[in-house]
Parts: sequence; structure tokens; C-alpha cells
Amino acid sequence: MNTLAQTTTQGMGLLSLMIFIPLIGAAILALIPREYASWHRYLALVCSVVTLIASISVWYFFSGNTYHFQFVESIPWIKSWGITYKLGIDGISLWLVLLTTFITVIAIWFSFYVKERAKDFMISVLVLETAMLGVFCALDLILFYVFFEATLIPMYILILVWGGKNRQYASAKFFLYTFLGSIFMLVAIVAIRNMAGTFDLILLQDLASRGELAVGNVQLLLFAAFALAFAVKVPMFPVHTWLPDAHTEAPTAGSIILAAVMLKMGAYGFLRFCLPLFPEATVQAAPFMMGLAVVGIIYGAIMAAVQTDWKRLVAYSSVSHLGFVMLGIFALNHNGITGGVLQSINHGISTGALFLMVGMIYERTHSRLFKDYSGLKRQMPMFAMLFLIIMLSSVGLPSMNGFIGEFLAMLGAFQAGFEGAVPLWMPIAAGAGVVLAAVYLLWMYQKVFYGPNDKPAIKRLRDIKPWEQASVWLLVVFIFWAGLYPTFFTQKMEASINAVRHQTLLPPGERPTWANKEIDINRNGDIVEALERDGDDLGSWTQGRVLVQNSHYRQKEEMKAVASR
Repeated sequence: MNTLAQTTTQGMGLLSLMIFIPLIGAAILALIPREYASWHRYLALVCSVVTLIASISVWYFFSGNTYHFQFVESIPWIKSWGITYKLGIDGISLWLVLLTTFITVIAIWFSFYVKERAKDFMISVLVLETAMLGVFCALDLILFYVFFEATLIPMYILILVWGGKNRQYASAKFFLYTFLGSIFMLVAIVAIRNMAGTFDLILLQDLASRGELAVGNVQLLLFAAFALAFAVKVPMFPVHTWLPDAHTEAPTAGSIILAAVMLKMGAYGFLRFCLPLFPEATVQAAPFMMGLAVVGIIYGAIMAAVQTDWKRLVAYSSVSHLGFVMLGIFALNHNGITGGVLQSINHGISTGALFLMVGMIYERTHSRLFKDYSGLKRQMPMFAMLFLIIMLSSVGLPSMNGFIGEFLAMLGAFQAGFEGAVPLWMPIAAGAGVVLAAVYLLWMYQKVFYGPNDKPAIKRLRDIKPWEQASVWLLVVFIFWAGLYPTFFTQKMEASINAVRHQTLLPPGERPTWANKEIDINRNGDIVEALERDGDDLGSWTQGRVLVQNSHYRQKEEMKAVASR
């Protein structure tokens, strides 16, 4: 019995421990004199590994047999304002938490290269990890906003202090874009508090499930305020322009974390807040959001194809690939949302690995320009092989992780198109992005790794070291794991994905609510009575009568019904 995944802890539990281990580590690092650089590096790595172990414990005790939040912790924070320190995770946030802890280990491991102000660097990364984990676990709107904004400060410092020659411009642009976008979300959060009297996400969604949170234009404005903040973070076209500069100038660890985790905070925000809290507005905005996603897919791919800088190519490819995430989410069907969530995780692994390998070659040559490379395969055969594997996963080669996420997102988009929920040209146009990804990545690989080996700087290179190979192989394992056995990842998120879809498309009164533990969702996606639920194990229950039968193929009628309201 998974007794740790209990209903509510009136105090701090496993999630708090996991979130604040990096922050405690950062505090300890601050007490160690600056000259003990090796101590800072190894202690930071130990803290990140311990945090990863804590997150694996969360995964182990997590039950995929319920859509309700697990490991919930609730402590009154600012009682006069109704703000609560409330944490919990479901099947969507579970894998993003694991992605965060895993990628942070890789980023810190590689950052042993950092020589200048290593203490400050490691402290910044650990503080950033705490903030990112808080984003994926917060169940209070103000707490979420605090963690969401807290991620800006350490990333801003990483870019400004350890970035490239244009780091001041890139760090300022990164901070201003994301901070200004979030201001609208803060205004919407305050408005929701005035209307509903609470910041508690579970209580707010309970109101939304009955159609009592916000209606009409008010709901549409609230959706737009949240959506702008999350669209900047994804980033979606046309609020994406901060990303290439931030990636290009950030140190390698910053680029890895930014691509693998921080961009996923935007997609997560749409799933956690926009869809369940503003369902009618979500349905109205879905064609528009899918249209922006398609433009981002094509635009990002074209821009990537004309880059001459390794990092900028990967940065623009992120704009393109994350377009598939948004395309799947706003298809508003089971396949699409599943593909969007999977692609978020897969993109984190593949693109994080690409930035890691770009960092490895940059540490040797101090150049990211394609013109400075040729015939690299002869000098660095292991590097070339690993880069090819990761590049093909980013292209979406079958049997690798990139394929299954994009395939499901496209399948969901086509399903929505054939049912008339969105124009059919959208998924058709998005399909061109898959082809363009193969064009610019294969062109880049051919230019850099093949050709004459006639550059003196390249002739002096040696292959990557064993510890560098080990860090990349860890990512390669997950590339094939997710590509060959995606069920391992989807089985614990299935109920949560069905819940989000039902919360968005079903009429008021029929929507599942996180506040009502007497209902749940079975393996078929039906909303059912949950009988004999064990209070210490939310995943242990017996199915009663079916309340709402699931159908993956009635989206057109459901969306019309929602839109008419």
C-alpha cells in the first residue's frame, strides 16, 4: 500500500523535503569559503543527486490509478489574505518533477568545467532547482506565482555573470519578457481572489466544475492573462524572441536547464490552470492557439535552417518542437494532450542533450560557428556517434522518444481537424515542420562532422572524456526507453490527462473535480464512483456506477456544446 501518497499532510512532507534540499545545499555552500572550489562542485552534485533520489521516491509511491493530487501538504501561510503553503502532484506534474531533478544532476555534473566563481555558480543552480520544483508542485495561486517568478532571478544571474559577450542584453531581455508577461497573470490571480475568495487551486477548480468561477468575457480575459504569461515562457510565436538570445549567451548548464525544464513551465501552466479553470474560454481560444503553434513550428524550423551558430540553431529548433506541444494540448483530445505532455518530457531530454554536447565542443574550441568545423567525425568518433543518436531523436526517428510525442500530438491535431473542431489545414501545415526538422539537422550534421579535416584547430581535438560520455549515455538511455516503451511513462499520467480533458469539455456539473474524492476515472477514461477508497492510498478504490462515459471521438459535439455556453 502506497501509504506515503496520502490525502493531506498538515505540515511539511516528502514534497517539501524534495523541493528544499537544493536550497539547504545552497545555504551550506554559502558558508564554505570561496577558495574551496572542489568542495562547492562536489557538494552541489551530492545535493542534486539526493534530490533526484527523493523524486524517485515520490515516483515509487505515486499511484497512477487516480487523477487526484497526491502527497498533498497544506499549511496556512498568510491567513489574513487566504494564502496557503499547499503542495501536491498528479500524473502530469510527476514526470516534470523527475525531469527537473534528473536534468539538474546532468547540468551540475557538466559544470565542473566552470572555473570562475564556481561557488556562486553552484548556488545559483541549486536555488533555481528549488524554484522549478516548486512551480510543478504548488497548489496555491500565490505560491505558484512566487516560485514561477523566483526562477527568473538565478537564471538571470547565470546568463549575466557566466554568459557570452552579449550577456547583458540577453539577460535583460530574458528577464523583462518573462517578468512583464507574468504581471498580467498576477492581476488575474488577484481578480480571481476577489471573485472566489480563495487562492486554492483545488477549490477554484471545484467552482469552475460547476460553472461558478467566471463566465463570458470575464473568463476570456482571465484566460488571456494566464495564457500570455505561459505563452512567453513556452515560448510561442510571436513572444519567442528572447529565447535565441538567452540560449546563445547562457552558459551550457543554463542552456540545458532553460531548454529542458524552464520552457516546460509554460506548457504545464496551460494544463494546470488555463484548461481546468477556464474551460469555455479554452475552447473558444483553441483554434487561435493552435494557429499560433503551427506558425511557431514552421517559423522556428525555417529560422533554424538559416543559422550559422550551433546554439542558435538548437534554440530555434526548440521554438519549432515546442509548437508540437502546444498543438497537442489545444487539440483538446486524449491523443493530443498525451502527445503534448510526452513531447514536453522528450524535448527536455533531447534538446537538453543537444545543448550538453554543444557545450562539450565549445569548451574545446570556444567557437559555435559552423564554418570553424569540418571533418569532426574523424577526430571525435564517439562524440559524432552520440550526437547522431540525439539528433535523430530530435528529428523524430521511430523507436526514439521524439517520434512518439510528435506522433500523438499530430494524431490529436488531425483528429480535431477531421471532426471539424479546428481547420484541417493546421495539422497538415504542422506536418511540414517534421520534414524541415530533418532538413536543418541533417544539413548541420553533414557540414560539421563530414568534409575535409583541414582545420588545424580541429586536428588537435581529442574525443570526449569517459565522464562526459557517461553523462550523455544517461540521456541516450531515456531516449530509447521512451521511444520503445512509452507506456512506462503514460501509465501514471493517463488518469490526470483524462481528467483535464473532461474538466475542459464536459458541461458544468459533470466535470470531475479535484475536491471530490468520491469520484475517479477508470482505465477506459469513464468518470465513475470511487467506493471503499483507502484514506491512506488514493489509488486504492473500487469502481461503482459509471457517471459519465468516456468517448475519445465526440470532440466536435463537446466543443460545440461548450462554445454555446
